[in-house]
Amino acid sequence: MFQQTQFILYVANQEKSKQFYQNVLRLNPVLDIPGMTEFELSPGTKLGLMPESGIKKILQNNISNPASGNGIPRCEIYLLVDNIQKYTNKLLQNGAKLISPAKNRDWGHKVAYFADFDGHIIAFAEKT
Repeated sequence: MFQQTQFILYVANQEKSKQFYQNVLRLNPVLDIPGMTEFELSPGTKLGLMPESGIKKILQNNISNPASGNGIPRCEIYLLVDNIQKYTNKLLQNGAKLISPAKNRDWGHKVAYFADFDGHIIAFAEKT
């Protein structure tokens, strides 16, 4: 069993991304230091924001620079909420790009898809 789950997004501008996610998620960071910002999404689950320059130093030249893949989605943050519209408004007010409007999906959720400043996909869903 895992003790904690943490998803870390590599971002071009840590402060800008922190403000975006703080406003959209309506959460204050539980950690905010140069090189890492963390939000507790639920007990045992955190979303981290790490500058691309920081992860580049850690990974060195062992893989491609993460910044070279900006805007090419390879995963998504999928959050089940009680009111999609509330989050849709916050996302759009804070500069997110609407990718696919809220609609009923085959798997029993109504889901809206957005992209943040770095092209990370964020999905807000409601059970139908």
